Amino acid sequence: MNGARRLTIPRLAALDSSGWSLLALALVVGAGAGLGAVAFRYMIKGFTWLFTGHGQLGPNPHPSSPWLPGLGMACVLIAPVLGGLIYGPVVARFAPEARGHGVPEVMLAVARKGGRIRPRVSVIKALASALCIGSGGSVGREGPIVQIGSALGSTVGQLARLNERRLRLLVACGAAGGIAATFNAPIAGVFFALEVILRDFQTESFGVVVLSSVTASVIGRVAFGSAAFLRLPQFQVHSGGEYLLYALLGVLGAAAGVAFIRVLYGGEDLADRIWRGPAWLRPAAGGIVLGLLLLALPQMYGVGYPVLDAAVAGHYAVGFLLLLLAGKIVATTLTLAIGGSGGVFAPSLFMGAMLGSSFGQAFQSLIPGWVTAPGAYGLVGMGAVFAAAARAPITAVIIVFELTGDYAIILPLMLAVVVATGLSLLVTGDTIYTLKLRRRGVDLDHRPSSGPMQLVTVREAMRPIPGSVPPDMPLAQLADRFSSGDESALPVVDESGRLIGVVSADDLEPALTDVGGPDTAGDLARPVPELRADSALEHAARLLGDSEEAGLPVLRPEGREVAGWITHRDVLRAYLAGRRRQPPVRTRPPARQRSPAGR
Repeated sequence: MNGARRLTIPRLAALDSSGWSLLALALVVGAGAGLGAVAFRYMIKGFTWLFTGHGQLGPNPHPSSPWLPGLGMACVLIAPVLGGLIYGPVVARFAPEARGHGVPEVMLAVARKGGRIRPRVSVIKALASALCIGSGGSVGREGPIVQIGSALGSTVGQLARLNERRLRLLVACGAAGGIAATFNAPIAGVFFALEVILRDFQTESFGVVVLSSVTASVIGRVAFGSAAFLRLPQFQVHSGGEYLLYALLGVLGAAAGVAFIRVLYGGEDLADRIWRGPAWLRPAAGGIVLGLLLLALPQMYGVGYPVLDAAVAGHYAVGFLLLLLAGKIVATTLTLAIGGSGGVFAPSLFMGAMLGSSFGQAFQSLIPGWVTAPGAYGLVGMGAVFAAAARAPITAVIIVFELTGDYAIILPLMLAVVVATGLSLLVTGDTIYTLKLRRRGVDLDHRPSSGPMQLVTVREAMRPIPGSVPPDMPLAQLADRFSSGDESALPVVDESGRLIGVVSADDLEPALTDVGGPDTAGDLARPVPELRADSALEHAARLLGDSEEAGLPVLRPEGREVAGWITHRDVLRAYLAGRRRQPPVRTRPPARQRSPAGR
């Protein structure tokens, strides 16, 4: 087997210099992403049937387990727990990066890791996301298929030993193919890959990504047909004044998109503070709360496209549409906060449809002559909320156009999307994708320099944990611990290795004399900034300076398990070692001035 790889890989590597080889690989990645999208949709359908007895829940769902018919609707209480018991340990053991909505990990791989994604991610992500959505997780299938397709593109590129620039292109090809096959939207797939993943529009990038997207879309159409995803009702703008309503919808879309971002990450922070058990058990335990929400509002089960379709068609009243909007924000936040796996693309479209449909119906009652098709506002709202959340206006316009196949909606859609994008940019500098990375110390808009502070990672600088204390350690024992060692601060870690906080000798002294104060190390522990092992050394130096701590615990790239400890001295040591490793900068001597006679 090893001999076969030695023969095959150099042969592929020899093709790297040919543009035709890149096109051939893009074709392979597009076909793989298309087939992966088809398989992934059938996996979701199979798991949904396994848990509820239906391949897809309708707009007014009444799920029931085929194995335990006596449960009736109560099966939605058990389904998220059972699903979490399966995918939670799988993700924690084999690919922690498969947790969450996936796109930020792909963006990080392209921007900082040369396009390298572990091959196993595609398998684990497909299984975990299909189980999560099939068992009731209120997330989308687009984020997972982007990560699945990107991992496939990265694997193909690494086997072919492509250089980093072309490896990134194949990652983008996989992302484009996943979106194209899932939505039957090849143009939107291209622009999503260029606008969100690659973040550039070079000619070579465009051509290769288009080929991959078209290939995947053809496979998707063979499997699912070529009909438009949504049907736009009879629609036209009756007066110039109606554009004011679409602009106002853009304002509301911006508010909804920004609210979604803040609630999502606020919910994840809250869950991190509350949960004290092992990471693999978190999805099952949180599934109890998710099940209660699904019992009260079963329309939140899974992706929810039938519900979206019914809302655009006008089958729900204004009050219920607003309830569905709020419910989706909570349900998606809860699914991801407990450790679920799925995308935020579809939830943002769902929220926009609920917002726009309720807006259209309300103004149809107030101004009947202006609003004749409230469903059109639902479709425009989809683009506005997604644009505000993802800051991807081109993708937002194209995706709604391709979902409907009707050019008549373009002008109001563009207006609402531009307004939503601009207001979102004024309110927050981050998108729903980049904020996850910024919280880990990665700024995609900041081009790292070639200095050690940017090139050396915290993993290279950190030391082993100086010793940790359990949260139930009494303060008297904690005092003995500090008096017998040289440490001035220690991490408080639970039995599963997850960080609770940091306790210092300075905090302990007044606590020992405080009657009625804290009794244990867990009570005394205070939260510290999150520092990840894959962050740049510069980020560690900034956090140490801002927090005025003697040292900080270092967390693994995913989760809250402690990987090490870092101090100011460690930062300086790693910086000096990095400088010694750097080659000296060569300066070219100035060119000699040639005399006129010598010319």
